[in-house]
Amino acid sequence: MRRILMALTLLMLTFMLSGCGYNTIQQKDEAVKAAWSQVLNVYKRRADLVPNLVATVKGYAAHEAQVLTQVTEARARVGSINVNADDPASLQQFQDAQAGLQSAIGRLLLVSENYPQLKADQNFLQLQAQLEGTENRITVERQRYIGAVQDYNTYIRSFPQNLVAMMFGYKVKPNFTVENEAQIQEAPQVDFGQPAPQPQPQPTTPPAPANG
Repeated sequence: MRRILMALTLLMLTFMLSGCGYNTIQQKDEAVKAAWSQVLNVYKRRADLVPNLVATVKGYAAHEAQVLTQVTEARARVGSINVNADDPASLQQFQDAQAGLQSAIGRLLLVSENYPQLKADQNFLQLQAQLEGTENRITVERQRYIGAVQDYNTYIRSFPQNLVAMMFGYKVKPNFTVENEAQIQEAPQVDFGQPAPQPQPQPTTPPAPANG
């Protein structure tokens, strides 16, 4: 009899959890994890392209040491971060590092404008095309992740799922911010080739003729 009561209790509990959205919470949580994995994949793809890009530019513009160093250091910062997407501070640090790398790559690409032979190099052209495709994939996967997190957060904050989420420790997840979304897609405006404007000489006023 006791076993029957336990079985009925478990059955009722399972039914109640299912009706209150427990299974759906699991599904949406897994969807967020899958979307985040894709975000990491495309960011890693961009980082993997950097060494070849640096080596190619260095072959034509070795004296652009500062720009080359900035890209290498930005890539190292990205690689040193162990991001936890459930921690707002960790996610912010990850976003800042990725934005820094994207900006450094943009400055490096602008260097090519001063080197026609580099711009015509087939390896450089292929790397440019791969970077462009990767940036597009980053935008797509970030948007998918943003959508998955918003869907999850909305669901667990709604009644009665919020009670189940509270019971089992499911919390609202942080997300990419609109400001960072815009920043990471904006190419840096840097000009390496224009000289500084020279001050224009001021016209002098001729002296008035003496009265005589």
